[in-house]
Amino acid sequence: MASVTALPSGARTEHRGLAHWMDRVLKELAMLRTSPDADSVHDLRVAIRRCRSIASVMEEVDPHPAWHETRKVARKLFRGLGALRDAQVMEEWIKHLGSENDPVRAELLARFQSKQQELRDEALNVAERFDEKAWKRLGRTLRQRVRLVPQGSLVAECVALERYHEARELHGDALRTGKPKPWHALRIGLKRFRYTVENLLPEHHAAWSEKLKRVQDILGEVHDFDVLTGVVKGATSSAAQSREAWLETIQSERQARMEKYRQLTLGKTSLWNEWRHALPHGERLGTASLARLRATARAADAHPRRSSQIAHIAVALFRRLGRIKAGPSFVDPKMLRVFCAAAQLHGVSAAGTSKSRRKAARRFLLGLTIPPGWSAEEWDLLAWTVRYHRGAEPRSKRGAFAKLSEIQQRNIRILAGTLRLARALRKCGISSPVGLRAEKSVDAIIVRVPGLTDSAESAARLAAGKHLLESCLPSPLLLLPAGTQEKVVAIPAPEPRVPLFSTAASY
Repeated sequence: MASVTALPSGARTEHRGLAHWMDRVLKELAMLRTSPDADSVHDLRVAIRRCRSIASVMEEVDPHPAWHETRKVARKLFRGLGALRDAQVMEEWIKHLGSENDPVRAELLARFQSKQQELRDEALNVAERFDEKAWKRLGRTLRQRVRLVPQGSLVAECVALERYHEARELHGDALRTGKPKPWHALRIGLKRFRYTVENLLPEHHAAWSEKLKRVQDILGEVHDFDVLTGVVKGATSSAAQSREAWLETIQSERQARMEKYRQLTLGKTSLWNEWRHALPHGERLGTASLARLRATARAADAHPRRSSQIAHIAVALFRRLGRIKAGPSFVDPKMLRVFCAAAQLHGVSAAGTSKSRRKAARRFLLGLTIPPGWSAEEWDLLAWTVRYHRGAEPRSKRGAFAKLSEIQQRNIRILAGTLRLARALRKCGISSPVGLRAEKSVDAIIVRVPGLTDSAESAARLAAGKHLLESCLPSPLLLLPAGTQEKVVAIPAPEPRVPLFSTAASY
């Protein structure tokens, strides 16, 4: 992305969660270097995990490269502490589950204790190589970027709902089996949901924190027992009978945790139902989804003022054509919703793109999480619209576009063509859709534009700008300055003005 738009003045809420945890990483890092005990390793990993979790969530809304760099800078340190933390956790469980004269307990403790110093040295070596200057620089940048998603906002609710749906799907996968991998994935998914709520929805977290932590702890212990099972199976010098007794104990403890999880998350009193009820649904869900898209548009658009003017002209034009029934696509509420979102997002650009920016923008949009309430087909249509809103027109005989159905191709041409015409109008000096009218004459569809100048330059721009849209209309499209006399068959009664992102009829 060549440049980044200034942050919106309305987004004043400081994201204390990110600032706190990025500072906390440096404090815990200093503690670890002094004493790499179990508590300091655990606390540093928790701080890093929270920063990486926030960065992962924000990266889906804001494509600024600093989010990816934050996760990358912290990754080596986080993983470098993993082996030491795992050894410390396993040592605690071994002491807890085995008696003092148990041969398996003695063998495993001896193994872990012999590796403790080596693992500590490795952890300290990784900690010394951590780039604190880069971390502080990223902190200064991201303290500004994170304001795109103010705490407690509709955008924050939408992002939390996305994490909820991901974790809920993993919940279903885990309950269908007792195998370790799905339960580990559920643990990670729930942790991401918990951290998202904690950092973006503080009021929700205040009500849910105890239950979220309880469920996360249960799943964490299930994972610990899965790791411990592999450790015990690797105990070679102990008697087979003793190992089997350990495995039975571990399985019993694991099964008890899984049953407790089921009690908390199934039935009418399910925690999943409680959490979902407090997150957006109905009309508020549509509003939250659009707020999330607007945040992405602000983050990834280098020319937000220009894009906003084009978007308002485009949506007004689309609605005016709908009033005169210029085609079935213009009166379809779902098409209107897709077009409104595409108009808002048409200016996005992917970071680091030098060629094929429109293709890169489509790939960027397809890489985002589909907003709640949207289908994959609708989101794909939006991405195609952004792809072809300028540049070469789509071709029916080659490429991915040619593989689409005739109806899909026509819809893309209509939506992208309307955006192209709006861009052409802005280049002709039109900055507002106020007074824009559409009419049907005997032989043409007429759009009257206040302030449109009658010049050769404007005529050339409009001819190129309207070509794609005109190819999908039943009659030629005429663009005339307001006040130009033309015989009209019928003039439809004006409808009340609807906001750019209306949710009343689109969801």
